[in-house]
Amino acid sequence: MLKAVSAGQAEAATASTQRSPSVRWALAGLSLSMLLSSLGTSIANVGLPTLAQAFNASFQEVQWIVLAYLLAITTLIVSVGRLGDVIGRRRLLLAGIFLFTAASVLCGAAPTLWLLIAARAAQGLGAAVMMALTMAFVGETVPKAKTGSAMGLLGTMSAIGTALGPSLGGVLISVPGWRAIFLVNAPLGVLTLLLAYRYLPVDRREAKADRAGFDHAGTVLLALTLAAYALAMTLGRGGFGALNMALLSAAAFGVALFVRAETRAASPLIRLATFRDPLLSARLSMNTLVSTVMMATLVVGPFYLSRTLGLGEAAAGLALSVGPLVTALAGVPAGRIADRFGAPRMTLMGLIITAVGCFMLSMTSATLGVCGYIAPIAVITVGYAVFQTANNTAVMADVHPDQRGVTSGMLNLSRNLGLVTGTCVMGAVFALASATADVTTARPEAVATGMRITFAVAAILIAVALTIAVGGRALSRRTPGMTAGAARP
Repeated sequence: MLKAVSAGQAEAATASTQRSPSVRWALAGLSLSMLLSSLGTSIANVGLPTLAQAFNASFQEVQWIVLAYLLAITTLIVSVGRLGDVIGRRRLLLAGIFLFTAASVLCGAAPTLWLLIAARAAQGLGAAVMMALTMAFVGETVPKAKTGSAMGLLGTMSAIGTALGPSLGGVLISVPGWRAIFLVNAPLGVLTLLLAYRYLPVDRREAKADRAGFDHAGTVLLALTLAAYALAMTLGRGGFGALNMALLSAAAFGVALFVRAETRAASPLIRLATFRDPLLSARLSMNTLVSTVMMATLVVGPFYLSRTLGLGEAAAGLALSVGPLVTALAGVPAGRIADRFGAPRMTLMGLIITAVGCFMLSMTSATLGVCGYIAPIAVITVGYAVFQTANNTAVMADVHPDQRGVTSGMLNLSRNLGLVTGTCVMGAVFALASATADVTTARPEAVATGMRITFAVAAILIAVALTIAVGGRALSRRTPGMTAGAARP
């Protein structure tokens, strides 16, 4: 008997040793997948002036190169997450990586602007699959005790992609030309595809009768609703006119239709019962609020650095890269801290640190120079790294296996909705606080005042997120047994 036990332990140890390199390579593939999807978001922005010249197009027309990518991700990320739960995450992720890679080649070879925009939409669909399923795979490839570290690594890769995009794009445009900013994804995409194919766990095959159906009506309604909302928040170049109001009304009507459809669907895209879990609802709401605040750093920062502090383009770009760089450096340590001290506790800590950074920016003075801006931004981004890693870990750690894809999609969607909302709302707050019709020509003092008021509002939003965090935990204690994974098919 003892020999049998010893033999079993030896076999388990051997299997563990053999699995360890496979886990590392699987994480490498998932990390590259996250890097590529975030790189695709940021690398095209820097090329818009060059693309406007290359295609003899207006800025409003070339803006669709960025907008098509973001719209595809925002509208489809929940649907592709659910589709992965239904047909198998591995095969869908492989298809998404292949689509992203092929679409990158098509972008680089596009002879006309509208073909480039169409290829970018296809690239965005591939990126939606990669974003939604990358986090869902963590639960299948990493031990639960190490979930925070894995989420921290993915957050780091996302931040690196965001930070690397503008600088890498600038170098590629200046030497090989604009087509290289898309073609650079091809070799990395092939490597990601090979790693995912070789090391990700094979999908479990279920009998046809046991498979959940796919909610086509809900998918279409959700995509149209999110598209209407995203367009309402981004069209109009900072204004909010009749078209924006019509789109926002259409989005509200779409939400009502979607809820009605989901209550009648045999296999709904999103089980509305999951929102009865106070913790899951709280975590998704907090994710949206924090992302809205983080967008303020991208909207306000360039104007404050150039108009108030008088920095040139190169110096302002260097100062703006501090935030993503700090996030990249803090991601993995934040994951380890979440594993050690618990994700709920570190979620609160991340929110508190972010609130402190926002308060510091609301009180800063132009006399402090660039350090007066960079130091609070570093505090905000450290808080964001801690919050995002802990919050993602808390959401994904306890979710039921057959709901990982759609839950990961909802988590990414809540972040994207925050970024889209932040572009409009925080931009409007900044413009109103600056008391000028055109921020690009505003006086330095007006921009400084606008920046301080914007981050005072941001601090209030983080305080709201803290209230939600505390209230969600209190409600969950009164209703034990409701977890993110409790809503099973």
